[in-house]
Amino acid sequence: MRMKCRTLLVALCVCGTQSLVAQDIHLSQFYETPILRNPALIGLFNGDYRVQAVYRNQWNSVTIPYQTGALSAEMKFPVGNSEDFVTAGIQFTYDRAGTARLQSVQALPAVNYHKSLSQDKSMFLSVGFTGGMVQRQFDATKLTFNNQYTGGQFDPTASTGEEGRIALRGYSYLDAGAGLSFNSTLGVDEQVTYYIGAALFHFNRPKLSFYKDATIALDPKFTFNAGITFPLQERLKFIAQYNEIHMGAYSEYLGGALLGYSLYDDGLESTRAFYFGAYMRYKDAIIPSFRLDMDKYEVGVTYDANISKLKTASHSMGGFEISLVFKGFRSRNSTLESIRCPNF
Repeated sequence: MRMKCRTLLVALCVCGTQSLVAQDIHLSQFYETPILRNPALIGLFNGDYRVQAVYRNQWNSVTIPYQTGALSAEMKFPVGNSEDFVTAGIQFTYDRAGTARLQSVQALPAVNYHKSLSQDKSMFLSVGFTGGMVQRQFDATKLTFNNQYTGGQFDPTASTGEEGRIALRGYSYLDAGAGLSFNSTLGVDEQVTYYIGAALFHFNRPKLSFYKDATIALDPKFTFNAGITFPLQERLKFIAQYNEIHMGAYSEYLGGALLGYSLYDDGLESTRAFYFGAYMRYKDAIIPSFRLDMDKYEVGVTYDANISKLKTASHSMGGFEISLVFKGFRSRNSTLESIRCPNF
């Protein structure tokens, strides 16, 4: 079916209003992009630094694949002689979708302050902020128009009928977000750890339109986050995580759990283990998940099995996703001895 450019661009570029919300990238391994999830969650790992990379390839069976890449880095710094610490981080993302190669590039620095609330155990209240630049563009040469079809033939040299209507091929805007989180432990031996948090993004309501329409603004996005880890046996532990998003008329509920088994007889403190389980995006996908931890390195793999109304066209195929993580401690100014690092 032929579609006028105006209709296509409205579908691609006006999303973020109450009728269509698809401006923010969505990753099944949401726990590997804490800045996008809630800037108050950066720094919640065992180490001084962490680098995370995620790649997603989606909808191969339906259309031109949607490709998403994310790269983030975090660094923790102790504050004086207290248990408090600061985390600085940055998130880069790249997203390309559809025939017109609509793409988005983000660079979002973030900072987080973790305030210790107890001298006896790990208990922190954290506040985080993020803000940076987003750039969007598309390739107009990849589009076709009704006016270019004459006598049943496509003529790429014919007038599109849209000359002068599309004001921009690309634009940039500033974006910002902030969040809070609380994390602590339970039990005498503090082996149960948990966190809870909430964040607000796009509160500056950035304008976005290839038509220079100042009335089109990105809706604020509210997220709720939670997770818990607890032991089942000496070498077996359970990890559950949940993420909830509300943005205009759009809502997303994504949660699930992993079972982790230590590869060596080091108990629950082992830094080498494998994890398997599943997550579910409500009314959209079931997501089998696997992760391998090898001390400083982690590899995670997920696959979205589509259960939405699109499953007839997608044959229940959704998106493949892989993540790579590297983390460790510095030799100087480390949080290793000075801080009860929260670990999830």
